[in-house]
Amino acid sequence: METITTADGTSIWFKDWGPKDAQPLVFHHGWPLSADDWDNQMLFFLAEGFRVIAHDRRGHGRSSQSWTGNDMDTYAADVAALASALDLRDAVHIGHSTGGGEVVRYVARAEAGRVAKAVIIGAVPPLMLKTEANPGGLPLEVFDSFRAALLANRAQFFLDVPSGPFYGYNRPGAKVDQGVIWNWWRQGMMGGAKAHLDCIKAFSETDFTEDLRSIELPVLVMHGDDDQIVPYADSAPLSAKLLKNGTLKTYAGLPHGLCTTHPDIINPDLLAFIRGTLA
Repeated sequence: METITTADGTSIWFKDWGPKDAQPLVFHHGWPLSADDWDNQMLFFLAEGFRVIAHDRRGHGRSSQSWTGNDMDTYAADVAALASALDLRDAVHIGHSTGGGEVVRYVARAEAGRVAKAVIIGAVPPLMLKTEANPGGLPLEVFDSFRAALLANRAQFFLDVPSGPFYGYNRPGAKVDQGVIWNWWRQGMMGGAKAHLDCIKAFSETDFTEDLRSIELPVLVMHGDDDQIVPYADSAPLSAKLLKNGTLKTYAGLPHGLCTTHPDIINPDLLAFIRGTLA
């Protein structure tokens, strides 16, 4: 468990497990969580012989509770600093939700040789916000309601989200895992309120269209079609279409937090894509 310090003095906390000469997999978490959200995947891929790395985004988890720099350009620059500090080569970058946006912005700008492949899961690109150019997006009022709930009672809001739409626990017949809910809350409350507030704008209003168009390496786009946080129709199919070398994998009935609820499905597909055997 180590940290790097970015150019603006922010401390970025990360985990780095496995042989240093193995292919690195870098995991990027969603809002408002931390590297701990990837524990299942990291242990799975560690057992498969990979080097696995996950960082806490600035303002999240154990990284500095920065009150500035909570935007996609800075998030991507932080990842570039981490990749440089660890001298990562031919890495596979895997991002969920907001982390998927971070992956897209980073990979589009990464130094040659740093990245081999990328995966975005339940991810926010191309653009979540409804605009004239993106009529299928979510209205600004949706994200304003997130901000209002966070300002009113962040602790309760961070119980309400995982208890309902994030994992599909509000669906009829859903098997609710209280430990998963508490773990989501634990991760969220570790981070800074200001960074979490700013990140709502970052994940909802950043347009990744040109980033997606510029990426030439293979990208796997994974998404559950019952995602209540990042609606499927205005995200995954559009991202896959913009990518030069994109593969779309749709999961019928799976929720936004599918890496946690269905690792038995997601992990083998990730492994197959990394190894070039995905059907």
